[in-house]
Amino acid sequence: MAFSFGDGGVPEAVLLTYDQFKDLGGESKFERRPGVVAAEAVGAELVEMVAAIRAGEFAPVVWGDGEEPEAVILSTSQYRQLRGDDEPQPGTIDDPTRRVYATEPLPTSRAMTLDELAELMGPEAVKDLENLRRADDEIP
Repeated sequence: MAFSFGDGGVPEAVLLTYDQFKDLGGESKFERRPGVVAAEAVGAELVEMVAAIRAGEFAPVVWGDGEEPEAVILSTSQYRQLRGDDEPQPGTIDDPTRRVYATEPLPTSRAMTLDELAELMGPEAVKDLENLRRADDEIP
């Protein structure tokens, strides 16, 4: 789960797992600091990183143990870009890791059957569903 941090209770940066960053296409969306930074280096450079975030000159930092990426530090604005969220109005204190989104069905939404969903996924999914049903019929 991503979380934000900053000075004086104002979110300035976001820490998230590298898997989340990768799954949201972060490697193709941002030019990040090269390599994987050790956790000790992140601790030693955090003040400079926050200063770069405030100046709008921050490149996301991937850090972890050895060469294995584990986490990423982004500015809150970069995190919004990563997720495809809108920017808040100027002067609004917004924590992008705590946003709540409407989850109600749209007026045009309708229920779908499993068969319709499999058809949308393609012929292989239809075949897999048929095989599962056949196997289910064979269970005593």
